[in-house]
Amino acid sequence: MVRALFFDIDGTLLSTGGHLLHSTKQALQEVRRQGILVGVATGRDPAKVSKLLQELPLDVYVTYNGQLVYTDQQVLYARAFEKAVLDNIVAYAIEHQCSINFGARDCVEGSRFMKLGQSVMAQRLFRFVPRRFPVNITKKLLKKSHFLRREDHYSQLPILKEPIYQCMMFSPVADDEKLAQALPQCDLLRSNSLTVDIVPKGGSKLRGIHTFLYEKGISPNDVMAFGDHLNDIAMLKGVGIGVAMGNGQPQVKAYADYVTSSNNFDGIAQALKHYQIIS
Repeated sequence: MVRALFFDIDGTLLSTGGHLLHSTKQALQEVRRQGILVGVATGRDPAKVSKLLQELPLDVYVTYNGQLVYTDQQVLYARAFEKAVLDNIVAYAIEHQCSINFGARDCVEGSRFMKLGQSVMAQRLFRFVPRRFPVNITKKLLKKSHFLRREDHYSQLPILKEPIYQCMMFSPVADDEKLAQALPQCDLLRSNSLTVDIVPKGGSKLRGIHTFLYEKGISPNDVMAFGDHLNDIAMLKGVGIGVAMGNGQPQVKAYADYVTSSNNFDGIAQALKHYQIIS
């Protein structure tokens, strides 16, 4: 029996246009009437989640790829970087002139370029970026840009005095091995090919979900999760039913129990009907 549902946001819960489909709204209203709990599991920060989903009532928010979990009443789990680990990330960003953002409880600060990249419009555009997009060339151009010349002052950002749960760096997939070697106490999670989310070692959406399930006395076997990108794989594998969106990455579909239609064509409602959760 499914007792809780978790959804990735971009490319899953929202259409490519950044909206909730009518079929999705109706489906979630029906499952909530049945007493099924509904939550999101996202790499997004709390402020952006609130803005994107202000019309949708939720029972739990798993944000920053599982590093910060909360309800409307309380914080259930908060795992920030240790100071030494965060210092190492900052040093790497400065040395390699990487655009990076730092995510705290109530805000995200850092690179002006990355702030643009975290916008809803940019996230939509990422879906259409070709695999051979010249990320390294773009990085070199950005380093010469007057718009970004203050990037070497990351270490002076006031936000670094707060607990930081996730860092978002402009970095090509080709640099992942080098980045992993430089930051051994971190995990790298991707929701697109241009930026990488950096979290404390062992962090994942699934870990955040487990915190909520323990609080509610729910078995992971009684959970259904929806996702479309690489940072959703652990979540889909670790619950009773993992659903990949039709627009999802091939690797994600390979680990799913069911592949539904896309986020633009009633994919969520279709999967819930397939498992006879809604009529």
